[in-house]
Amino acid sequence: MSLVVIGNFDGVHRGHQAVLRSVAELAAARDLSPKLFTFEPHPAVTLGRPAPALLTTLERKRELCARFCPGIELVVRRFDRAFAEQSPATFVERVLVAELHAKAVLVGDNFRFGRDRAGTIDDLQRFGREHGFTASAEPMVSDDSGAWSSTRIRAAIAEGDLAAARDMLGRPHMLSGPVVAGQRRGRTIGFPTCNLASPPEALPPNGVYAVLVDRVEGGTPHALAKGVANLGLRPTVDDGAIEPVLEVHLFDVDADLYGAMLRVHLIEGLRPEQRFSSFDALRAQIQADAERARAILDSVAHPDGAWH
Repeated sequence: MSLVVIGNFDGVHRGHQAVLRSVAELAAARDLSPKLFTFEPHPAVTLGRPAPALLTTLERKRELCARFCPGIELVVRRFDRAFAEQSPATFVERVLVAELHAKAVLVGDNFRFGRDRAGTIDDLQRFGREHGFTASAEPMVSDDSGAWSSTRIRAAIAEGDLAAARDMLGRPHMLSGPVVAGQRRGRTIGFPTCNLASPPEALPPNGVYAVLVDRVEGGTPHALAKGVANLGLRPTVDDGAIEPVLEVHLFDVDADLYGAMLRVHLIEGLRPEQRFSSFDALRAQIQADAERARAILDSVAHPDGAWH
């Protein structure tokens, strides 16, 4: 028998974390298996709305959920048109009862389910009485500016307000991806970079950032280095790029990392991306950026595991 929490949980922010802690406590008290019923792709895609930039990949979501609710199983359902067209009753009978064997269901207080979002928490509780499970809603966590939500965090990141995003996430926002081959121009001016093309997560404004970098090996992240990163189109190089590239210069690391999976935690924005009149001017600015990033990151101790 299981305790099922339902939601997209993009970002696994502090509001989600509070729910996951409640799930862990309740599941232990009732001897139930905790499960998160979540969706891929984001429901907005199927419902014809613009797809939001995601805060976390599915792998990162799985890792973070297990951090706050050890042993939780992620049940990932493809949110297609057939799923969206289910009636509330069909969703309860086929998914919660027959598939997940729910004895308790936990949702957010803005939860809606079934075709046209017709089902409410009152409906879920009524179905629970009929099918033998309890249903309850967790209130959204908020501050003076409103409820903590994935939408609000995306907006903060898009505006470059990394401090606000970090406060709601409980950690720095992270970009990830494999290291791809670049033009090696950074090496010629004394600042070799690891290039990550088009990270899947929500992007902040193009610019330069102080960063902490993990390397993922065998599915496990380990702290690799501190560094400075440029996100953008590299206007000084003027190579016709149309998609932002994340170029990361790692401090005190000289290694071949092509193909390695990196996680880049954005600690603080330093300046907007800009075009320089020469590579000498670019080199001088990168040197200044690196010195400033080192000063910002100097007090951060190297952990035994991952940075975040």
